[in-house]
Amino acid sequence: MTKSFLSAALFALLASVSIGGHAAQTEPVAAAEVAAAEVAVAQAATINLNSADAETLTRELKGIGATKAKAIVAYREAHGPFGSVDELLEVKGIGAATLEKNRAKLSLN
Repeated sequence: MTKSFLSAALFALLASVSIGGHAAQTEPVAAAEVAAAEVAVAQAATINLNSADAETLTRELKGIGATKAKAIVAYREAHGPFGSVDELLEVKGIGAATLEKNRAKLSLN
């Protein structure tokens, strides 16, 4: 009985060391892959403020409905391309809170 208990305990110990060693080897690779995927998604998810149409702005930005999206496009057509993301505050109906909710998604090129 004792011999089988010791055998089972030894087997469990060796199995846990083996699994832990395998996880330690693959974890850095997985973390690097996840980080690269997050960067790719962030880059793909940015909205070009100087070329996006009203439909895209409405769909992709928080707090931007069809009316505000059309106002952004109209402002861009009247004043030329946005020089900075902060210039979005000049559009009627866009406030600081809305800009901050969307700042990470916005780009100028």
